[in-house]
Amino acid sequence: MIAFLSGPVAALSPNSAVIEVGGVGMAVQCTPHTLADLRIGKEARLATSLVVREDSLTLYGFADDDERQVFELLQTASGVGPRLAQAMLATHSPDALRLAVSTGDEKALTAVSGIGKKGAQKLLLELKDRLGEPVGTHIGQQGIGTPVTSGWRDQLQAALLGLGYASREADEAVTAVAPQAEAAVAEGAAPPVPQLLRAALQTLNRAR
Repeated sequence: MIAFLSGPVAALSPNSAVIEVGGVGMAVQCTPHTLADLRIGKEARLATSLVVREDSLTLYGFADDDERQVFELLQTASGVGPRLAQAMLATHSPDALRLAVSTGDEKALTAVSGIGKKGAQKLLLELKDRLGEPVGTHIGQQGIGTPVTSGWRDQLQAALLGLGYASREADEAVTAVAPQAEAAVAEGAAPPVPQLLRAALQTLNRAR
């Protein structure tokens, strides 16, 4: 198993990074939250989880070992594959997920794209004794299930800057997709940062 990668960032995309390790570029699937902290040419260290399929080998990267551990534990629940587990971590921090599961916060799980009410109820039952209690000293000011995406503007802008866009371009793209984020908030859901990033990139591509 590849436990972690350490080396300069060779390339970034909306959902992945390439880390140069010993002259080899390793492609790693990451959440926008993790990508926002990476910069091309700068050293990075990502905890990783290798998912093996008959026709593919996919490496998933995380900001720390705790995030990787939660990613792997989430997949022990029926119906949860690596993509859905990653989507859950793109919406909530590891401790926010632990708190949501330990308190039966169904709404926090349905905020994740791809999880409906019945799916959330099933996950709460299956994960209750697996994730454990929150380990951090601070969960957030907004209470149970505080999503990582509560600061979606900062995350989105950081991701765009990391992809090489100028500050002015990033600001304009964030403003352009703000109505989508506000619509999600109005419905009681967390702003979907991965979808917002794709929409922002489309806006920037049209402007060029």
